[in-house]
Amino acid sequence: MADTLKTRVSRIVAGGMHALIDHLENQAPDAVMEQSVREASAVIDEVRHELGLVSANRHLAQQQHAHLNGQHETLAAQIEQALAQGREDLAHAAVARQLDIEAQIPVLETTLADQARQENELQGYVAALLARKRDMQEALAGFRQSRAATATAGATSPMGQRLDAVAGAFDRLFQRQTGLQAGTPGSSPQQEAQLKELDELVRQHKIAERLAQLKAGKA
Repeated sequence: MADTLKTRVSRIVAGGMHALIDHLENQAPDAVMEQSVREASAVIDEVRHELGLVSANRHLAQQQHAHLNGQHETLAAQIEQALAQGREDLAHAAVARQLDIEAQIPVLETTLADQARQENELQGYVAALLARKRDMQEALAGFRQSRAATATAGATSPMGQRLDAVAGAFDRLFQRQTGLQAGTPGSSPQQEAQLKELDELVRQHKIAERLAQLKAGKA
């Protein structure tokens, strides 16, 4: 993955919260937080696109690897037949082709290993970004609730209301985190709903796996 995209992923997942709060005093809080959620969605789309490319390339490399291995085995049988019939010239050509294949296979295996590593890395980025997006959406909802409650009370100044609302929303977020710091642009509503459903299925599966591991450990 390009370094610029890695930087954006890292900034969303591991940083940016302090900078966001600094901006809240001088900008519309809703707009700032909504823009952060949109940015997370955009980066998720980019990472998913790159994940698709890596997965497709790995599939093609796997097919080529399987084809070369199959060709190597076929040549081995043909070499035996050629030698049995005294056709050393044909056996010589088959052996030469085998050597060419044997030179390509290690390179393909290295490529496959690297693509598998990239695929796992990108899947991890998507999971982390989705988790961060959920946190940001929860924080935005909490901020709006706090602002509505503060506006109803009407006991403080407008600036005080804004600061109290921001503090209430983000204090809860910081308690769940360590102080560190994905709705798809251009997609149809149906695609958006399907992606959200898929993300939730994956998340629930991971939760079920974790619970099963914990239960097995206590058995």
